[in-house]
Amino acid sequence: MVNNRELTGDGLEKNFATNTLGTYILTTALLPLLEKEADARVITVSSGGMLVQKLNVSDLQSGNGTFDGTMVYAQNKRQQVVLTEQWAKAHRNIHFSVMHPGWADTPAVRSAMPDFYQKMKNSLRTEAQGADTVVWLAISSEATKLPSGLFFQDRQPVPTHLPLASTHSPPEDEEKLMEVLEEFSQKFKSTSPGT
Repeated sequence: MVNNRELTGDGLEKNFATNTLGTYILTTALLPLLEKEADARVITVSSGGMLVQKLNVSDLQSGNGTFDGTMVYAQNKRQQVVLTEQWAKAHRNIHFSVMHPGWADTPAVRSAMPDFYQKMKNSLRTEAQGADTVVWLAISSEATKLPSGLFFQDRQPVPTHLPLASTHSPPEDEEKLMEVLEEFSQKFKSTSPGT
């Protein structure tokens, strides 16, 4: 998580470039290969922080208003959940999941959220505990018995919205996210023959 608004060399806000656009480009590049596999799975590591955010397609690069790295990260994680749901609808031969590892004691948590870390360090999960669900989603036959496109924590599907939180977005916003990401991604797609 980048706590100050910084741009990549391509002029993209770094959190968006890494968490959302990077996820989109990598996954869409792999889709043709994954479609051919018998037990193809895509697991995106998101965050429960997305529960506080409604999808905002009008400011994907966080250029308007005051920049809050934690909220930008949460917005990116909401975007990842929407991506997973959209891909699950469009690619029925691939099992898509998105998950929250729980708050784990990682270098990223320590450096990006030092105040949170200081208050919560005795309650945080180990890195192994944080990785448990993503590994389970990747290898368990039980995981693929559940519907594609779900959000998981502790090996269980959990809601993507809190009651009364007003974080639901209209379908047209979710479609717009996919369209805009496809437009952004064109700049980075290979034009070499055979790739």
